Amino acid sequence: MQGGHVLVDAHVHVPVLGSLRPAWVQWARDFGPDGLLDRVWDTDGRPRPAELDTLFGDEGVDVAMLFCEYSPKATGMQEFDDLLPIVEHNPVRFHPVANVNPHLHFPIATELTRQLDHGAAALKLHPVHGGFRCDDAGLYPAYAVLEERGVPLVVHCGTSTFPGSSNEFADPTYLLPVVRDFPGLDIVLAHGGRGWWYDAAAFLALTHPTVWIELSGLPPKRLPEYYARHDLTRLARRWIFGTDWPGVPSIARNAAAVADLLPEDVATLVLGGNAMSLYAGLPDPADLPDQTPARPAHDERNRDG
Repeated sequence: MQGGHVLVDAHVHVPVLGSLRPAWVQWARDFGPDGLLDRVWDTDGRPRPAELDTLFGDEGVDVAMLFCEYSPKATGMQEFDDLLPIVEHNPVRFHPVANVNPHLHFPIATELTRQLDHGAAALKLHPVHGGFRCDDAGLYPAYAVLEERGVPLVVHCGTSTFPGSSNEFADPTYLLPVVRDFPGLDIVLAHGGRGWWYDAAAFLALTHPTVWIELSGLPPKRLPEYYARHDLTRLARRWIFGTDWPGVPSIARNAAAVADLLPEDVATLVLGGNAMSLYAGLPDPADLPDQTPARPAHDERNRDG
């Protein structure tokens, strides 16, 4: 919990380290808590589920969405199935998110369905690292599966500094045909247009009831600056909290900093309410166990690759 609010971190990376390019490991060391890699990952580079569970509990996180990524050009091959031991350790707290790459998966709907059948709560696409646009017709079979099953789409919508990134594919306007052609599909803009697309992301979220902004990689104190052309409280009703862990020193501190910007009822939506109603298969809030209270001190150093 965070100040009495259900806390969902909707953007978490816990890969097998051996599957990654060196830039990812360096990013985690530069922006995560000191000693984190040695605590959470064993000497073979595999995450320790019990350590991870304790850490997220100490940060007050009720639910964490675990990402994978099939992007050999940029970050590496982070396989969906590597997340399952963590989920099995605590299926209330941890929920996997599917990932597909149209250059690697065919038929794409078949692989997406396999991951959804293993409990994926959403599909994450990473056009910047995967080297594709999200209006590619080859992705439409996947969108049809998501719409039919009531599962949301998460799209990396912002710049990345990892070598091999194709930042030109992060433009949220590439999603306009998807919004039009799949009116029943909820779409979450991860990183909220970071770079030079903040206004475009905000406009999409305010004009389309199926579009949401997810805050990972955005320092909370700068959110009023990033979205200065919009009514922050109104826009925040379309926000979903996420950190891009492990690229942030403290989930709890970021959550507290976001809550400080908002009225109480809106903070409830942002920190967990929106995510709990949007993502597939999450627990009923009434069934969540008591968590260690989150620490209130703020530390907003946060940057995503």
